[in-house]
Amino acid sequence: MQVNQNASLKKHHLPGLEHQTLAGQRDGLKSIEVWRQTIAAGAATPVHRHDCEEVIVVLKGEAVCYCGGQEYRAKEDETFVIPSGVTHQICNAGDSELYIMATLAMAPVRVETAEHQHMALPWDGQQA
Repeated sequence: MQVNQNASLKKHHLPGLEHQTLAGQRDGLKSIEVWRQTIAAGAATPVHRHDCEEVIVVLKGEAVCYCGGQEYRAKEDETFVIPSGVTHQICNAGDSELYIMATLAMAPVRVETAEHQHMALPWDGQQA
């Protein structure tokens, strides 16, 4: 058992996106990762896929998820449930920052482009 001090965990940045892995492989987890992300107004995650299920909870703000060719909307206290292997993207649909928490059924999570090419991310293999 351990308690992580989330404020002290490393933050990684992509354009318009701040990412923290709250729990994952560095904590000895083999089957899940938990991520916290902040997405700026007008920004989005890259279009991507992974071979595991993902659950995304909207903590604050409004989101659009483009998933498998469909558009889904969620706001604070609503949850996206994304099947394994489906190409998706989370976009901030509001005028202020979007705060989300994601749980993925894999550790480490291998993220791929829509064309199934490995997408190297700043937090891949994160140990700290």
